[in-house]
Amino acid sequence: MSIDFEPHRTHLRGVAYRMLGSLAEADDAVQEAWLRLDRADPRDVANPRGWLTTVVARVSLDMLRTRASRREEALDPRADRSAPADAAEELMLVDSVGLALLVVRDRLEPAERIAFVLHDLFGLPFDEIAAIVGRSPEATRQLASRARRRVQGSPPPDAELASQRQLVVSFIEALRRGDVEGLIAVLDPEVVGRAVDPTGNVREVRGARTWASGAVAFGPLAKHMAPALVDGVVGLVMAPKGRLQRVLRFTFEGGRITVAEAVIDRAALAALDIAAIA
Repeated sequence: MSIDFEPHRTHLRGVAYRMLGSLAEADDAVQEAWLRLDRADPRDVANPRGWLTTVVARVSLDMLRTRASRREEALDPRADRSAPADAAEELMLVDSVGLALLVVRDRLEPAERIAFVLHDLFGLPFDEIAAIVGRSPEATRQLASRARRRVQGSPPPDAELASQRQLVVSFIEALRRGDVEGLIAVLDPEVVGRAVDPTGNVREVRGARTWASGAVAFGPLAKHMAPALVDGVVGLVMAPKGRLQRVLRFTFEGGRITVAEAVIDRAALAALDIAAIA
């Protein structure tokens, strides 16, 4: 008598996506779990959901370890190879996890990510996770703790951080609407927009209206943007499908944004200290 796989597919896809950050890779992990279940003796699978979750976690861990040797790919927008037909579905998954959380999670070591996702997001006990990552239960607890500090390590927003976050949220909302006046409202009249092009040349645009008029061209990408702590100050991450592509570092003064610095270089992105912020 075979075990019915379909009732567990959605759960397994969610587990794999939260570990891998790619719908295509998540589907690969789920497919591998199905193949292993098909080959397994049903008498050895007393708890199909738990058994399949463990298999997906092991497959995801192998994928993450392989990916770790080419970590820069996670910062390369060309690395997203999901089929176009999956775009809307993957955006829904991204929304359910949160862009800032995905970006921070992408910076965890493979074992840390597995321990955090399985324990904190899906409630698996550490002794079960330990068998997956090849550590003792106590070492696995420490892995999850380190990951948790990185993912949730931002302090509760004080008045200044809360004000910065609101400005960034208003900025994103105005960008989404293509609202130049809405952007100008959160910018200092003498705001400086700064970016470094691929050749290393620094380009600057000065003045709220000039910079806002150019910024609205990014309106269609606003759905991929979220506020996050960037080097301890509220900034903006742009991460289509959870893959970090651009960061805006802001300087604030007098309740307005006075400097907006775009970071797009892969090495510079990797050096940033990014934390999720509610």
